Amino acid sequence: MNMLLQKVQKKFFKKIYQIPFIRHKTDIAYQIAVDKYKPNLPIISKDDLELVDRINNEGVVVTSLDNLGILSNTQLLKAAKNIASQMKPNIDSDQNKFVVHASQQQIMEHPEIFLWGLEERLLNIVEHYFCLPVAYHGAYFRRDIANQLETGSRLWHIDQEDRKVLKIIVYVNDVTDNQGPFQYIPLSLTSSIAQSLKYTYGYIRNQTMQKVISPSNYKSCIGNSGTVVFAGTGGIFHRGKPPENSDRFTIFFDYTSRRKKELFYINPSLSQKDLIILSKHLSERQKKCLFWQKYLE
Repeated sequence: MNMLLQKVQKKFFKKIYQIPFIRHKTDIAYQIAVDKYKPNLPIISKDDLELVDRINNEGVVVTSLDNLGILSNTQLLKAAKNIASQMKPNIDSDQNKFVVHASQQQIMEHPEIFLWGLEERLLNIVEHYFCLPVAYHGAYFRRDIANQLETGSRLWHIDQEDRKVLKIIVYVNDVTDNQGPFQYIPLSLTSSIAQSLKYTYGYIRNQTMQKVISPSNYKSCIGNSGTVVFAGTGGIFHRGKPPENSDRFTIFFDYTSRRKKELFYINPSLSQKDLIILSKHLSERQKKCLFWQKYLE
């Protein structure tokens, strides 16, 4: 019941923020917060600055674990393949099911997966993208079933948790165009499409989307195991294309800013008890990103 109330409140406040006068006021407050925080941004490399610029300009950047060169990459992929082998579909009794998630127990048995999302270099990139302090919402390991269901995250949508939302997606297996790639519509086209559809939030069926834009404009992020997708999902229409040939295994690492206003995120991926266990050897900064509720701006 509490979850239902939260969802109702979330929809209510989203509608409130769409009122022009209130939207104008929040736009000003947001820009003030960004300008105030910019001097505090960490120093990052030229390559990482270029990566952030590309996310801002294109909406999505596709790279790889090898290109990122983070020391814990090998442990991440090894643990991911281990869990993937244990994630059984078990969907015979539910024909409407299209995804299986790794359990919290499985994630806790392989903490290197969750903790990869708190790597300092990744946090630096995310912070430069937001120009605000970072909230880390966790890691979601999913097996998308190869079927023709078009539902949930397989429908077109824009993430509404915050003004800017960033997801870092790691492909655990090879993903071709027929194996359910992350698919998006470029940032340059999303705004006009949203206006045409009078879109504010929710899901759009592919059949409806094709009435306002040609599928030739869809971008599919394909790549081998170890491919990494940085996606600014709060600013682009995106979906998981339904896999056809085989199941897709991916890990989603989710981030927003820590601004109290207009932050509509509800649940972390792990319990508070598990977060405390995982935080034992983290830096102060990493803990603030993890326990972000205590540090809302």
